[in-house]
Formats: sequence, C-alpha cells, structure tokens
Amino acid sequence: MLARDAIETLGLDKVILVPAAISPLKKAAPVAGGEVRLAMLKAAIKGEPEFEVDECELLRPPPSYTIDTVEEIRRRECDAAIYCLIGEDNVEQLPRWHRFADLEKTVRFVVLDRSGKQPLHSYQLIHRRIDISATEIRRRVAQRESIRYLVPESVEEIVQRKKLYREQSQ
Repeated sequence: MLARDAIETLGLDKVILVPAAISPLKKAAPVAGGEVRLAMLKAAIKGEPEFEVDECELLRPPPSYTIDTVEEIRRRECDAAIYCLIGEDNVEQLPRWHRFADLEKTVRFVVLDRSGKQPLHSYQLIHRRIDISATEIRRRVAQRESIRYLVPESVEEIVQRKKLYREQSQ
C-alpha cells in the first residue's frame, strides 16, 4: 500500500486518505461508487492508527478539486506539512489540475515509482515494494483471477460480495 510506504519512507505521523468522488479530468464515472470505495478503504485501514479517512470529496458537490481538499485539511492541520501522494501515471496530468500552481505551493508531491525508469519530473519518488496497481487488481477481478494477498481480506470480501469490477475489461 502506497500509504504504508509513505509513512516509512517519509517518516510521516499519519496519512489522510481521501477517496475521490468523480475526477473532473476523467470522462467516465468510477467503476465502483463512492460509498463502496469508502467501505473498502475503511476496511483496508481498520486497526491502523496512523491512517485516517476523510470523506470530504464524497460529501462535496461536484466538481471536487484536490486544491479544495488540501485547503480544507490545511484549516484543520495548520502546522502540518502536507504531502500529495500520486501514482506515476498521474504526473503527466498534474499541470491540468485545477489551480495547479496554488497546489504546488501548498503541498509536496510524492510520486509512486512503478516503472523504475529515470523520471521526467523533479518530485520525490517512493519505490514500491510490491508493484500492484488498482488497475491491475480490477483487471484480475474482471478476468476471474485471484486478488488474495494483493488486498486486505476484508477488501477482497467486499469486492466479491458486491460483484465489483466483473464487467471491467482493462
């Protein structure tokens, strides 16, 4: 889990996980609805005191932008350094993010390195111990392949019970 790697690599006290509602940059709605993704996230971090879930983006009317979330967290966590953890596949899109210049002044972007290639950006990297992406997990479920040991058992149970990602063809 990227969040665990971030705590260990960056020496963070806690990680606030924020499930997104609908990304303004993506045309399609998320494959699993916000409530289900929230349930999976809560199940995944149960018993992990250094992780907390913030539902602000799911509760906010669309569109919901990262800068709005960061500003909301900043009001609560006045003195905290705020890191924005993103996958390597999102770096290219960063300049298109709403109020990106403000965001870049407010947070430190940290990128999950999946490729091992020389990055074309100057953001700090976290090298993944286990290279598995959400896209790969959804693909495995769609292909009826096991996701055991790739996600917490409680998350796997939700995916199976709700029949998530079955029609996915990624």
